Amino acid sequence: MSEIRFQAVRKSFGKFAAVDGVDLEVRDREFVVLLGPSGCGKTTLLRCLAGLERVDDGRVFIGDRDSTDLPPRRRRIAMVFQSYAVFPHMKVYDNIAFGLRMQREKKPVIDERVRSSAGLLHIEELLDRYSSQLSGGQRQRVAVARAIATKADVLLMDEPLSNLDALLRLEMRAELKTLLQNLDATTIYVTHDQIEALSMGDRIAVMNKGRIVQLGNPLEVYDNPSDTFVGGFIGNPPMNFLEAEVSANGGASNAKLSGGSFELTGETAALAGHNLLLGIRAEAIGVETAAADGLGRAKVIVLEPLGSHNLLTVRCGADTLKVSIQPDLFPQPESDVWLRLEPSRIRWMDRDTGVAIHTGTEEFATETAVVTT
Repeated sequence: MSEIRFQAVRKSFGKFAAVDGVDLEVRDREFVVLLGPSGCGKTTLLRCLAGLERVDDGRVFIGDRDSTDLPPRRRRIAMVFQSYAVFPHMKVYDNIAFGLRMQREKKPVIDERVRSSAGLLHIEELLDRYSSQLSGGQRQRVAVARAIATKADVLLMDEPLSNLDALLRLEMRAELKTLLQNLDATTIYVTHDQIEALSMGDRIAVMNKGRIVQLGNPLEVYDNPSDTFVGGFIGNPPMNFLEAEVSANGGASNAKLSGGSFELTGETAALAGHNLLLGIRAEAIGVETAAADGLGRAKVIVLEPLGSHNLLTVRCGADTLKVSIQPDLFPQPESDVWLRLEPSRIRWMDRDTGVAIHTGTEEFATETAVVTT
């Protein structure tokens, strides 16, 4: 068993708390992504697990062993670094075999594992080359092959695709996901790329300022962000946040925005009387080019054709929104469009703290959420 547990782990550099009391459990054979902006502590947390950094406080468990004070060589881990760390004076075969030789494996075992790992990464024909003869993508394949050849219980990957160009990154992302699904190792993958996180991980741990602010499966993190940071960090474009005030009138509630208002008919009593932020994704806003009853008017600022869809930046009252529309719709700047919010996709946040507000149900938008001016 190779489950991983962080218990109140802290790591500081001087007065800066890089990891600030992290609690996290990773299940056996699970693929967990640590996602966050630069400087949020995700790589430091990974290095604490690997034994490359000593924790200041808390405990680190790998399986049923307290590994907090164990040296890296005794933790049964393999790590893939952002910089590849491929030895330039060694051929590809010897790079892949390096960890096995450090484990004092027998030559037949080394040869079998090197060739098997190279086959999985499609680099069998490169075994006799030096790293200077390889492309960036090939070097990264060598680094991954070296890690999986050791058959470690835990595989750690620190932004392994960040140095690759966009097309090669897309190709490697699919290959890595397929490969890791067939391995028995528990995997923790560090990235600042939300697309990698959403497409690859079983669960995502979103980090900010040394802490995990949300942990969940990709769709949960995307659709139900725990706060405005998560909603603003995940998604391209990020979630729109609009200031709103909810008032109750008998059995109905009304949400007022700077560009209009709409009625709420769900369990929204807890929202009444509060100044809130209404969060909604760009693809959850309907757009019409002609006025109709109940639609809110907005003015187009910028149109960005992106192939699969067009991205509009519009101004509705005092608010600026990003809206995703079909690729054959081309409203021009300064023209008017009319908006409708998709009810089930509305999320409410506290304006002061930025934390998501729950009203007793998972979905607290309504059957009709139509903006009226």
